[in-house]
Amino acid sequence: MKTTSLYSPEPAKGWLPWGALAPFLLIFFVAAPVILTDEPFIQWGFVDDRGNPIGANGIYAFLLIPFAITGALVLGWVLFVERRSLRTIGLTPHVGAKAFARGLAIGLASIGAIVAVIWAAGGYQADGFASAFFVPRDLMSIGILFLCFVVQAGVEEIIFRGWLMSALARKFNVTLAVLLTCVVFTFLHYGRGQELLVTGGVFLFSVFACLWALKARNIWGVMGWHIGWNWLLATGFELPVTGFDMGLSALLVRLVPHGPDILTGGSHGPESSVVCLTFFVCGIAMLLWRLRKTAD
Repeated sequence: MKTTSLYSPEPAKGWLPWGALAPFLLIFFVAAPVILTDEPFIQWGFVDDRGNPIGANGIYAFLLIPFAITGALVLGWVLFVERRSLRTIGLTPHVGAKAFARGLAIGLASIGAIVAVIWAAGGYQADGFASAFFVPRDLMSIGILFLCFVVQAGVEEIIFRGWLMSALARKFNVTLAVLLTCVVFTFLHYGRGQELLVTGGVFLFSVFACLWALKARNIWGVMGWHIGWNWLLATGFELPVTGFDMGLSALLVRLVPHGPDILTGGSHGPESSVVCLTFFVCGIAMLLWRLRKTAD
């Protein structure tokens, strides 16, 4: 594919970074706030020595503060260094609310369906329903977590599918832009000793999100999808989300892993289940087919 603009043809009036530099800039934008907040978070009791959140306040701080700083850095870079409009990173104003709401609904439905399939296949056993409604503190935390995931998942879509992918496409081409974006996304979600199935799931997650943004020509829908996915997974079933246990009562049903790790995802949660990976492979195939059909 030839070099192109993904979301809007408006030019950059400032300096667009060299293609090879853009991924490293992204890593800096993500790493700098984490390094900046690491020591204060430890002193305030928000995280342990390994950087894992402690309690509800730790989770809120972990999801809100570093991501908000990263989002501000990237948006500031786009507006004041590259001097291009937010339309060029997929924040198209006239489709925002409708696309976001649709994406949010699809995110809730898709992760709910994946968990339901694993449950039906014998991977989980139910142990109580909607217990969060009997614990007011947990119910309040679930509401706060939605706002936290709006920031966390919203910023991830802005910086990866919005800024990085569009900057790379303008310097290289769409195919290489998708590939490099997914590699950087997977690298920044990698943990020491991480299983191959987990890494593969993260990579496929990013490919799916990139193709959704390309098909829609904005990032509002995939942003809503990412938020709904993370929030329901974190609050609906007392299951881990990307390896983190939120420590809350289930909003829908408490599910206890019962089957093999390849079915349940093990300690990482259902995102590493073969069911989830199959969902992404099918979704990617569908989006590629629709993109090719649109191109024809």
